[in-house]
Amino acid sequence: MSRPAEPAPPGGWLSRFDRVERALHWTTAGLFGFLILSGAALYVPALSSLVNRRALVASLHVWCGVALLVPLLLSVVGPWGARTRDDLRRLNLWSAAERRWLRSFGRVSLPKQGKFNAGQKLNAAFTLGAMVVMLGTGSVMHWFGPFPVSWRTGATFVHDALATAVVAVVVGHIGFALTHRDALWSMLTGRIRAQWARANAPEWLEEERSAARAAPAPSAQTPAGSRSAVQPNSSTAL
Repeated sequence: MSRPAEPAPPGGWLSRFDRVERALHWTTAGLFGFLILSGAALYVPALSSLVNRRALVASLHVWCGVALLVPLLLSVVGPWGARTRDDLRRLNLWSAAERRWLRSFGRVSLPKQGKFNAGQKLNAAFTLGAMVVMLGTGSVMHWFGPFPVSWRTGATFVHDALATAVVAVVVGHIGFALTHRDALWSMLTGRIRAQWARANAPEWLEEERSAARAAPAPSAQTPAGSRSAVQPNSSTAL
């Protein structure tokens, strides 16, 4: 599958995330951050007393929740979403060894990993599931008219319990990012060292090398300043 190429990083580097994927990550992170802070301001008694315009905060909380899936939907449509769609397929593909690791709760060792390891796939599945469930339960809580009391009570319980789990996962995600600077750098700049990929994602590194070897050399008749019709996603000097 062809993917829109960004300028290849210099030798020794790989292109890991394009601009669309980075925009998706940081926009979603910003929405999650606001939802956590506004939710805490509305429901934690020690913080609620500090909120003067409670109705405004509540309204912003609701509409940021409604908007939570919008960046994802925008990032997968059209030609600009090719790499996002490709990475979503990677995140959704679990090998037999990864499934055994998951069933063992991490007690068995993992094989060589691809672009995303099993922990990242699990985090992505949880995040997407939480977004859908939080949107559904929040809608029942806010637009409660058509729903029976039992639905509203259940939605409130699930929403509050899942919000606690989301906070724990977000804190863990931030801690992981701060202690794995190469991975954080790749989400800021889009590129990562081939040395990192060799140690942490060897299958993906081999994929990128194979793609670089298979890419046709630029035609001698290509006009100066133009690009070849097919470009590798990574530097050929790996």
